[in-house]
Amino acid sequence: MKILSMLIALAAAFSAPAWAATQTATLSVPGMTCPACPVTVKKALSKVPGVEKTQILLEQRQAIVTYDDAKTSLADLTKATTDAGYPSTQVR
Repeated sequence: MKILSMLIALAAAFSAPAWAATQTATLSVPGMTCPACPVTVKKALSKVPGVEKTQILLEQRQAIVTYDDAKTSLADLTKATTDAGYPSTQVR
């Protein structure tokens, strides 16, 4: 029983990488100028593996993206918006 408990604990420790973390990035998307633009940007970001949540702020021309940094990166997010016709950069 002791060995089984130890094996379960060991498996749990290695099943989720310790370095993976949920990140939130705010992207400036200056090309969003009409009510239809956020739909395209949100759809593009949602297709990126690891994206958990996307909030679009049309008035501020920003996208707030929550993602798993073990599955994607900020470069992947900006590439997705750029490929959809809306170049973006991280708001610092």
